[in-house]
Amino acid sequence: MSALRLLALSYLAAASVFTLTGVLQARPGLWRGAVFSAHQLSDRVAREVLAPALERVRRHDVTLLDSLDHPAVARLAIAPMQPGEERLLAGRASAVQEPRALEPADARLAETEFRVSPLIEILPDLPPEDLPKPPAPKLAPPHAPVPDVRIAKPVEKKAAPAWRIPEPPDATLGNRAMAASQRLKAGLSEDMLNNFDLFLYVSKAERGPLAQRMYVFQKQQGGGLKLAYDWAASTGREKNEVSPRGRASFTATPQGYYQLDPERMYRRYRSYSWDQPMPNAMFFNWERQGLQTVLAIHAASGEDVSKLGQRNSAGCIHLSPENAATLQDMIRANYRGPVPRFAYNESTRTMSNKGAFMRDREGRLKMADGYRVLVYIEDYGGRDMVAALF
Repeated sequence: MSALRLLALSYLAAASVFTLTGVLQARPGLWRGAVFSAHQLSDRVAREVLAPALERVRRHDVTLLDSLDHPAVARLAIAPMQPGEERLLAGRASAVQEPRALEPADARLAETEFRVSPLIEILPDLPPEDLPKPPAPKLAPPHAPVPDVRIAKPVEKKAAPAWRIPEPPDATLGNRAMAASQRLKAGLSEDMLNNFDLFLYVSKAERGPLAQRMYVFQKQQGGGLKLAYDWAASTGREKNEVSPRGRASFTATPQGYYQLDPERMYRRYRSYSWDQPMPNAMFFNWERQGLQTVLAIHAASGEDVSKLGQRNSAGCIHLSPENAATLQDMIRANYRGPVPRFAYNESTRTMSNKGAFMRDREGRLKMADGYRVLVYIEDYGGRDMVAALF
């Protein structure tokens, strides 16, 4: 075919496509009708031509397979089994092999690769009449009197506490309270007495009648202090230790005066450094070297509860779970208000814990919102003072 004819055919094909496209664009319904007619035609061919042809092929295959005489195919007509009847499948009888002794090589193979399991004797099932029968219930005579049966109410047993807080053996509660009150008053300034309403005196001493306890005093209208609670506590272990996070620290509770941080009071908290829970945590508002410390009062947990009354914390002040909840509830409900701010050293970026307060140029205290609660911690066991009170 010459190039001129090819060019003519190409021109005709392009013109046909162009014409068909123009017709379809001008009449879109014509395209939808053509598609619908094509679908109808394909469905009719599949129904009237393909389906009968496939059915004839299938019948031919079935007839061919049924006519084959395959030696491995057997057709059996098996009647239903009768009660007590046993049947065995008939097949080629296998040759009976006589037992043989293991050769040395086989014996070694058996020792290394196989283990002979012990023989297990399976006992036959007992028939129903041989099974033990439960004893028949004893029935009362028809006219026997009905006994008066009274069901006793179960006695509620109170669970014993899992821990016990030891009390100091050498001082009564009154003498301890008096000694703690005198010691607290001796360390309070006039500004402290005037601007705080609740005082927590904590002895971090290792021994003594006041040691490892918290004394909670409420200020009265006349300025006096009344003991509200006397609780066993635990302060720092006073040791060089490494936390579970690998941080070396000295687990001590520092002495001094502290306020509570109103922004860091939690019902549930967990120490990141020591990986321990801190329920009812109340953190101190004490900044040291530019960082807020993690010193706090909170509930002991786990085995630490049984160790209250001795040094056992990483620096915080531990109380029993009940006492820690009581203290936080009381402080939240009754002691929110303005309090004086402790002095701040700009060079060391450390807040004072010695009792010094910030003042303006006129000498007035600088106040801030917080809790009117003052915590006083000292290393004093009170043995000499309590002994003088007897």
